[in-house]
Amino acid sequence: MTNEQILAACRSNWEYRGVDDAVMREMLDELSAHLEDAQAAGRSAQDVVGPDVRAFAAAWARERAPFARRAVRTLAMACYMLGWLSLLGCLVRWTTRLAVTPGHLAFVVVLGAATVAWELRRGEMRLHRRWLLELAVGLPVVILTRWLAGDGVVFTFPLWAAPVLLLPMVPFAVTDARAGRHAVSGSTRPA
Repeated sequence: MTNEQILAACRSNWEYRGVDDAVMREMLDELSAHLEDAQAAGRSAQDVVGPDVRAFAAAWARERAPFARRAVRTLAMACYMLGWLSLLGCLVRWTTRLAVTPGHLAFVVVLGAATVAWELRRGEMRLHRRWLLELAVGLPVVILTRWLAGDGVVFTFPLWAAPVLLLPMVPFAVTDARAGRHAVSGSTRPA
């Protein structure tokens, strides 16, 4: 395999495993430097990554972005999405207390489960396609739930709880914004 093929295979593996972009850029730069150093020393790329590139990439991903960290980020994202959905529900109905029915619960559970599963897997499906897929699965579940459980109110959700659900995502958003600024400033430096 060439260095470019190894880097592409590692990038693909890391995207699949949910390594965030800033960490992935750092890992790719580091791996590229190791591969170039090995090539300059007359060694092969397999001396750096071993015989199985996928196993190498998986081991490095587990070391740099462990599952627990990705799970916490995904939970914060789920709270964030729930916060926006409830805030939009209150604004659309022009109320300070959102009446939650079994249909609403089913829709949020399906939407949340699909989002969490997708974020943990970190596939390459674009956001609008993912939402269409989630709606295509979620709407039949809502219809079936309404048919089976009715439209009774399970509980009411106060408006003040929506911004509280948005808060866990703030540290991750700040980190992503900083990483994005560093990536942009790093790419505009003269060579």
